Amino acid sequence: MKARLLLRERHSLTETAFIEAVIWRVSRPVSGSDHDYKYSLVLVAEGVCVLRYDNEAGKGDHKHVADREVIYRFIDLATLQTDFWNDVETWRTAQ
Repeated sequence: MKARLLLRERHSLTETAFIEAVIWRVSRPVSGSDHDYKYSLVLVAEGVCVLRYDNEAGKGDHKHVADREVIYRFIDLATLQTDFWNDVETWRTAQ
């Protein structure tokens, strides 16, 4: 099975902040993950990535918050997106 694009979105939050989300269904898990998805959900503000959820090959599921990287426990796509948007809302209220 070839990789299949499930989601590609970009949302402007403000004039200087946006969200970009890309999710693929892959034929086998990327190194470090145990599910069939490759994803990157990103919040960029003023040209700086302030939040990113991804499963880069070799690192597995994790998220970046500012300059910290922490393990993320992937459950399913719905939970991934909910967790990401909750973190985006937390960031927005702190601004």
